[in-house]
Amino acid sequence: MKRNNTTYRLALAGLLTALAVAGSFISFRVAGSQCAPVQHMVNIFGAVLLGPGWSVGIAFTASLLRNLTGLGSLMAFPGSMIGALACGLMYRCSCRLSLTCAAEALGTGVLGGLAAYPVAKLLMNLDPAGAFVYMMPFFISTAAGSILALALLTALQKGGVLGRIAAREAR
Repeated sequence: MKRNNTTYRLALAGLLTALAVAGSFISFRVAGSQCAPVQHMVNIFGAVLLGPGWSVGIAFTASLLRNLTGLGSLMAFPGSMIGALACGLMYRCSCRLSLTCAAEALGTGVLGGLAAYPVAKLLMNLDPAGAFVYMMPFFISTAAGSILALALLTALQKGGVLGRIAAREAR
């Protein structure tokens, strides 16, 4: 049964990664950063359905694929991965969707925004105006994705779908 559970998790992670990459077509530029709200929604789904480690792995893989296909920038790595870790840890500790979405927004918006500065300066040869310049665009992107995730996951929870997925995970 363990093998089936791992196969299930890999398939779900692949599906979420594909959704994040395809969702990159729904993006906009703010202050030199490519904002992709679907990535943040996927971070939360990954955290809730699979846990923090899987969520970070999905964020890394989606960021890598987005960069390889020209749909994202190197700033996708710190923004999405830090947010995925923050919301994954929050969901593991609290099991509350609202706190998980807030952790994604704060993790990506604040910590990811700060981590993007050295990436932009050192790896992308950009000259950002300051260390805090990416916090607002990252927060705008993650707020939209977090609100969308909260709405969808709340609907799934009320419909009993999240309970069935959790039961599937427990097997």
